[in-house]
Amino acid sequence: MARILVVEDNAALAEGIAYNLRHEHHEARIAEDGRTGLQVARDWHPELVILDLMLPEMNGYDVLAAIRKDGNRVPVIILTARGEEADKVRGFRLDADQYVTKPFGVLELLERVGALLRRSGARSTPRAASDCIRFADVVVDTAARSVRRGDQLCTLTPKAFELLVALIRRHGSVATRQELLKEVWGYGAFVLSRTVDSHVAELRRKLEVDPARPKHILTVWKVGYRFETA
Repeated sequence: MARILVVEDNAALAEGIAYNLRHEHHEARIAEDGRTGLQVARDWHPELVILDLMLPEMNGYDVLAAIRKDGNRVPVIILTARGEEADKVRGFRLDADQYVTKPFGVLELLERVGALLRRSGARSTPRAASDCIRFADVVVDTAARSVRRGDQLCTLTPKAFELLVALIRRHGSVATRQELLKEVWGYGAFVLSRTVDSHVAELRRKLEVDPARPKHILTVWKVGYRFETA
């Protein structure tokens, strides 16, 4: 578990990020403006900061510059709608670690968080066995982002892999298409619901013994999908 500070003035987005971080067993705090975010960073000593650029009171660039001026080397993920190369270069010159452009997928953000925490040593425990999920003759390695069926490596598109992990993490609970669209394709992304269906078809084709009669990636009529290991 790590302490993670989310500095984001969009309350719904900040709460969504914090919810998913807590689901991953991290401790998350939210600051809705730059000055508050800087103060929390100084007082709470987070192990990672997710930082928006367009903030009231004090913009994200100035927050990052102040954090680094304090001698704080905490990993920082810049999260913003500004995707121009000049903005990214400015962020990296201020020693940001990663740059994620909105709209983004929650799983992508969580993977970046995990990678930075492992790199910085904030996670003191070694890679857990829970990083690997097994069903039938399939092994899903969430840390390596790989899938094997028997002794063969299965090539999945990035979104198909993230969709598979999103279903697995629900431990048998049903996920609606809208929930999956938001989690995998991102907040604010315009994607048709049939996109989920086409990616489910890809997963079944590559991972099910009989794609026409799936035993693991199941359809819940008029609702969405759920995953069964047995």
